[in-house]
Amino acid sequence: MNTLVDWIAVHALPLWVMLPLLAVLSGDLIGQRSAHRRMIAMADGRQPDVMQSRTVATLGTLAALLFAVIAFAIGTSEPGALVRFDTALAADIHVRLPPSALPVLATVSLLGSTPWVVTASMLMLLTLLLRRQWNLAVCWAIAQIGILPIAYGIKACFQRTRPPHDPRFVTDVGWSFPSGHAISSAVFYGMLAYVLLRLLPPRWHRMVIAATLLLAGLIGLSRILLQAHYFSDVVAGYACGLAWLMLCIGLAERLRRRDMMRSPAGKSFR
Repeated sequence: MNTLVDWIAVHALPLWVMLPLLAVLSGDLIGQRSAHRRMIAMADGRQPDVMQSRTVATLGTLAALLFAVIAFAIGTSEPGALVRFDTALAADIHVRLPPSALPVLATVSLLGSTPWVVTASMLMLLTLLLRRQWNLAVCWAIAQIGILPIAYGIKACFQRTRPPHDPRFVTDVGWSFPSGHAISSAVFYGMLAYVLLRLLPPRWHRMVIAATLLLAGLIGLSRILLQAHYFSDVVAGYACGLAWLMLCIGLAERLRRRDMMRSPAGKSFR
């Protein structure tokens, strides 16, 4: 375990810098598969889905299971391998991370903060209402409103203290597990991507997917490097956020299909 911890700590910043490339490659791959499914659906005279029901159910189930496994490992009375890994990695990062990187990491971390997410969510909700996208607006509101009670409710149950960190760059005072920034970034940017995939032409889809993966990844990794959270806090936050996101996207897709069934002319989803 020590070898793995040392390797991650040494390469943490290079991995953070490499995220844009990984996001672009992933966005391109997912975009190609989406375009292929879109062509098949249109050839069959069907309206293409943004996400297939099977994909939504699979991702949501796997995310929930991952969160449950991590929560069980964290919640046990005796510290297990995951807790020891978290502690060792946080200590190693504290020693190896150059102080000059902290301001940059703290700036990126703000993109997952509650004030930013709440403000941006309200603006997006207003935009959807002005565009008369009623069902999308409802699903957007449900997704964003659910972030805080989910995050703070789970935090209150586990009450895990944060790792030692520099208070100049990490001012959070709440519990550590799971990462609220990870939940917020998964839900906010994930739902934003879904909305944009619904409203924008297909030529923008790969860019939207890549940007979503990039922002969510940078925010989560920045929280680990700032030592605002342990590694498992962030992974659990992503898992929890993804599970909630899939529920909200599943609702949005169900409403879209219902409207398509009611509209023989195939009017756009509203």
